Amino acid sequence: MFYADKRFIYLLLIVLVLMSLMSMTQLEWIALLLTLPGVLIAITFHEFAHAFAATKLGDDTPGMQGRLNLNPLTHIDPIGFALLLFAGFGWGKPVQINPRNFNRKYSQTAGEAIVAAAGPIMNFILAILFSLIYCAIFKFANSFVLTEVGYFITAAVQYAIIVNLGLGIFNLIPLPPLDGSKILVNFLSYNGKQWIYEHEQIFYIIFLVLWITGLAGYVISPVLNFLYSGLIHIAMAIFGL
Repeated sequence: MFYADKRFIYLLLIVLVLMSLMSMTQLEWIALLLTLPGVLIAITFHEFAHAFAATKLGDDTPGMQGRLNLNPLTHIDPIGFALLLFAGFGWGKPVQINPRNFNRKYSQTAGEAIVAAAGPIMNFILAILFSLIYCAIFKFANSFVLTEVGYFITAAVQYAIIVNLGLGIFNLIPLPPLDGSKILVNFLSYNGKQWIYEHEQIFYIIFLVLWITGLAGYVISPVLNFLYSGLIHIAMAIFGL
C-alpha cells in the first residue's frame, strides 16, 4: 500500500488553497460560497450512505464509531473537502467497516462492493432530487428567480447538482482508495483479485498522479456534463418547461 506523510500533504494543500484564494475574483468568491452547501451535503450523505449500508449488512463498526448521523463534522476529511470545494472532486472521511461482521447473505467482497456503491448511489440520488428542485423553482416561482435572493438560491441548487455528480463519478474510478476499486474487485476472479492486491501500490501512485496533475478532471468532466445535461432535460420535461 502507498503511504504518504499527511503533514506534507496538508501543508501542500494549504499552500495551494491559499494561492487559489489570493487569486480569486469577487465573482469567484461568490461562486465558492454558493458551492459550500452542496459540498457539505454531498460529502455528509455520501459517507452516511456507506455507514448505513454496512450497518444493514450486519456490521456495527460504523455505529460504534459514531458515523450513523448527518453531522457534516463527523464525515469531512480536510483534504477531500478542500479538493471538492476547489477542484470539483474529492472525498470524505472514510467509514471504517469490518466485512467479517457482515451477515452470510453475501460474500465479504460482495458486501464491501455494496457498501462502496452506496456512497456514489446516494450522490446520484441527491443530484436527481436537486435537479427536480431546480426545475420546480423555475416552474412555480419564476418571478422569484429574477430576484437577487432567488438567483443565489437557484445557483446554490445548481452547484449542488454538479458537486454531487462530480463526487459520485470521481469515486467510481476503479483505483484505490476510491469506491470504484472495491466494486471492481467483487467482479474479478480469484486471480484477478490477487493481482489487484499485489499491485495496489502502483494503483495508489496512478491515483496520486491523476489527482496532482488534474488529469482526473479530463476523465470526470465529459461524464459530468453528459449526466448534468440529461438530468436537467428530464427534469424540465417532467415540469413541462
